Amino acid sequence: MQLAVSATTTSTGEAFQFWVLGTVAVIGALCTVLMKKAVHSALCLAGTMIILAVFYLANGAYFLGIVQVVVYTGAIMMLFLFVVMLVGVTAADSLKETIKGQRVWAAVCGIGFGVLLIAGIANASLKHFDGLKQANAGGNVEGLAALIFTKYVFAFEITGALLITSAIGAMVLTHRERTERAKTQRELSEQRVSDGKHLPPLPAPGVYARHNAVDIAGLLPDGTPSELTVNQTLRGRGQIRDVSSEALSDLKALEQRSTERLGREEEAAK
Repeated sequence: MQLAVSATTTSTGEAFQFWVLGTVAVIGALCTVLMKKAVHSALCLAGTMIILAVFYLANGAYFLGIVQVVVYTGAIMMLFLFVVMLVGVTAADSLKETIKGQRVWAAVCGIGFGVLLIAGIANASLKHFDGLKQANAGGNVEGLAALIFTKYVFAFEITGALLITSAIGAMVLTHRERTERAKTQRELSEQRVSDGKHLPPLPAPGVYARHNAVDIAGLLPDGTPSELTVNQTLRGRGQIRDVSSEALSDLKALEQRSTERLGREEEAAK
């Protein structure tokens, strides 16, 4: 009788933990969707996952709590965060929808999922309580394995088959098998000459040695900016600084000073 009462009641500490951490988890989940910068969204999602791990640990699911921290928060989310920080995602990226009506369908699917979730929770009922001690009698890992490989073995195997199928499908779609012979260096050089492409090395970014930024087009010997010196990704994002007029004026001033200096040196030599 005492076990049943303890299983159906919640202590003050558990209620306080649930409402405080649950509120923070919901706010983090909303910030993950609403944040404009991908780095901030990743940090909010990592915080939400850590709170879920705390919930697992508080409910006696120690294995799931450790896996949540190590695998999802520590490995997957940190890898995603580092990739975003290295590659760089800015607000200048295009937010135009490539699939028409995808936001409407996403809203409809979200509302449908919410209705199903609320209906499932409303129809849920528990008549028998075992308690954490009985569930983890042989250990948390053993209890979890017993459920996965006995009661839920078919659902577990079907999920594994779907994951393996999706991984194989992604590999097949991204893999491109070479069916033709690879061209030699001589053949590639001859093809470049015949196509009339830029034969010598591309000019370095920046304006001569006065500026080495990658977002500034380099100047050719005649003073015109070279479009080949700027990365196409930066050009697509609109992150190129146009300083051609400024660079030309600086070069003209430099040439004038050089001419004046050479003239004074020639007069002094005479």
